[in-house]
Amino acid sequence: YLQALALDPATGKPRFRHLSFAGHFDSMMYGRRGIKAPESEPALNPYRARFCEMFARLEREHGVTHYLAHNMTVTPANVDQVPQVIRDCREMGFRMFSFQPAAFIGNTSRWKHEYREFSTDEVWRRIEEGAGARLHWGAFQIGDPRCNRTAYGAYAGDRYVPLLDEDDERDARVLDDFVAAFGGMDFAAPPVILAARVVRGLARHPRAIGSAVVRGWRFAARAGGPGALVRRRPRAITYVMHAFMDADKVKPAWELLRRGELSVEPAIRETQERLQACSYAMAHPDSDELVPACAQHSVLDPEENVRLQEQLPLRELPMARG
Repeated sequence: YLQALALDPATGKPRFRHLSFAGHFDSMMYGRRGIKAPESEPALNPYRARFCEMFARLEREHGVTHYLAHNMTVTPANVDQVPQVIRDCREMGFRMFSFQPAAFIGNTSRWKHEYREFSTDEVWRRIEEGAGARLHWGAFQIGDPRCNRTAYGAYAGDRYVPLLDEDDERDARVLDDFVAAFGGMDFAAPPVILAARVVRGLARHPRAIGSAVVRGWRFAARAGGPGALVRRRPRAITYVMHAFMDADKVKPAWELLRRGELSVEPAIRETQERLQACSYAMAHPDSDELVPACAQHSVLDPEENVRLQEQLPLRELPMARG
């Protein structure tokens, strides 16, 4: 499949210079053909490694570079395994690890373990434990922190170094300079066009040049000095968490918002705040609304979910132990 996607079937030459791909791996997934009922997250590591190796081989043989993301749903059954997943897999070739705490949207057949809620803080602590460092998600905050957290950084050896330190005012000024120079710019462009855009941005805000140079030296110092970066090339890895909300709260919250009303009930009001701050809103094809992702999944997708359940029936599988 990967070769059919990446290579022209007529010539065998690459159709793309670069591929970005996300693979979803977790022991809660059912219906796999290759592994029916994994007993733990480590049981999936050979499949994770095989996924990365396919892209590495494509690059070796055809020169197609790649950016790989690892997605994982987090439930009460596997939340304690998150740190080990990161430690086991961060050298495999993934550039991003994204974790989604599971939300209860009403389909009880998809819950094979006791259901309980856990906080986003609890999940993030597990992610930091696996990363081996504090993750500075506050430096780049988009949307509501109860929903989304993203930490950018790189490993210099075993040391994870944040791209920006959220407690350092100098790093905050670097971000301000970057936004002033390049805010709103689309970096996914051909090299010539991108170069012109960068030059235009720097001409508009030249202070960004000096700011970036100083920031580079500060990053090197945090990584252990320039020598540490020379001895082992840094590996950029991003950590992400997307926390969706349960349907029993989203439905009333969304209905009230559509009527222009704010709830006085604390849990529903919190849900409304998160819906209003959603950074994953999508345009609904049948209206002119921007619909938050949780409202789409919990309120507007019931018929589609029924069809999917018919197309992808779930069979009872042996429960994982431990």
